[in-house]
Amino acid sequence: MTPTSMSKGANLPVAAQEVRVVLGWSGGPGAPDADASALLLRADGRVRDDGDFVFYNQPRHASGAVRHAGKRREGDGTTDTVEVDLRALEPEIERVVLGASADGGTFGGLSGLRLRLFDARTGDELAFFDMEATTETAFIGGELYLRGGAWKFRAVGQGYASGLAGLATDFGISVDEEPGTSGTPDATSATASPAPPPPSALPPVPAPMTAPVPPPPPSAPAPPRAPAPPAAPASPAPPVPQAPPASGAGPAPRLVKGEERLPVDMRKRLSLRKEQVAVSLRKHGAVGVRARVILVLDASGSMSFLYSKGVVADVVERMAAVAAQLDDDGEMQAWTFASNPARLPDLALGDLPEWLERHVRVGELTLFRRKKPKKGLLPGQVDMRAVGIQNEEQKVIAEVRAFVREHPAADPTLVLFFSDGGVYRNKEIEKELMEAVDEPVFWQFVGLGRSNYGVLERFDTLPGRRVDNVGFFAVDDIGHVPDPELYDRLLSEFPSWMKEARRLGIV
Repeated sequence: MTPTSMSKGANLPVAAQEVRVVLGWSGGPGAPDADASALLLRADGRVRDDGDFVFYNQPRHASGAVRHAGKRREGDGTTDTVEVDLRALEPEIERVVLGASADGGTFGGLSGLRLRLFDARTGDELAFFDMEATTETAFIGGELYLRGGAWKFRAVGQGYASGLAGLATDFGISVDEEPGTSGTPDATSATASPAPPPPSALPPVPAPMTAPVPPPPPSAPAPPRAPAPPAAPASPAPPVPQAPPASGAGPAPRLVKGEERLPVDMRKRLSLRKEQVAVSLRKHGAVGVRARVILVLDASGSMSFLYSKGVVADVVERMAAVAAQLDDDGEMQAWTFASNPARLPDLALGDLPEWLERHVRVGELTLFRRKKPKKGLLPGQVDMRAVGIQNEEQKVIAEVRAFVREHPAADPTLVLFFSDGGVYRNKEIEKELMEAVDEPVFWQFVGLGRSNYGVLERFDTLPGRRVDNVGFFAVDDIGHVPDPELYDRLLSEFPSWMKEARRLGIV
């Protein structure tokens, strides 16, 4: 029997009742290792729980339908195999995604990357799919899926530069990671206890990145690591003079407590940005407006690139100017979220460099819940294993709503919510935001260029609300959006909401 050569996206019917899927590759010195895996999915494209992930350390599904058969050396190459008994799959399972992860590098470091499909009973090769890769550290080679009561196989060839974290986010695996394990699940926590596992397990998740903070020039004092003591320093850095407002521009940007402690370059950026915020408020008829500002940062696995490149840290610094101009004390409350929300320490402007370094961190990956406390956390730092990597926006929305109810303020609240998409809890998110209509909160969502923002994109057209309490816009690369444009878009709907909310007695 001649196997079918498949191209990316092609599919074919699978007549065999039991199949064997073999991932093969070659690699020289310094090349990464790879591991095959399988995810059992429901009709909604998500796993039911961690048990629906089959890999070397959990090599057999509870149903017995999917089994990780392990690696073999074949000449100069290596294979890793997953076996699937299609008859034994539970009725709830309609797809089996056939994935792989690289350890110690990217799939671009491997040659001859091929996925082969066999009839497990006869040994006949049914199809093969040659794949190309570059910077990917996780890969979906193919999938078995149920269509019209019959099973089919599709060649997928989709890679994830964000590693298993990006792949897992798409399929709903609840994960967190033990530090120092390079993403390898703890063998003692798995449902199966095989012989000592191979060193290549799951690809490492990017370590929490520290935000790039511009150092002060030699003549300027270094930024303090803690709030300044009550006594004035001997040689305080002079505050940067505020530029006079243009004719008719309204009040000049305010000097906020602690601002004088910032590094000179950061202080200059802040001064200019406060002016831009003031101009944007004036454009929208909101001179002198005050608001409590709350920052919410997506920490899901697909955001790891934006954290590692310093994009998220830059976003926080730019939002600090909004709080400095709007908030009565220049501080922001802040949350991070992925699978679960976590409140971060309040961001006081004078502590901005230290805050960026300690708290701008992506969620962490592991496949099994751990009870041991994480070592090495600095004061106030969140254990990002508890935050995880999956998108669950509705949880953090609910937590912020509860905070606002429990801590009423004289001014309305502006929530600045940043996410790269992957929204799938549409009904739950809609419920939270619909219930928040009569609360003194405006929710400004900003998309950071991925895709699938779900209900957030459609909220402006949803009926049944007394007032439009949600704004949304997305940008391809926020780092290339000039400050004037960003602040104009960020503050375009908040003033009109506030006017209407006042008229209705909400604020």
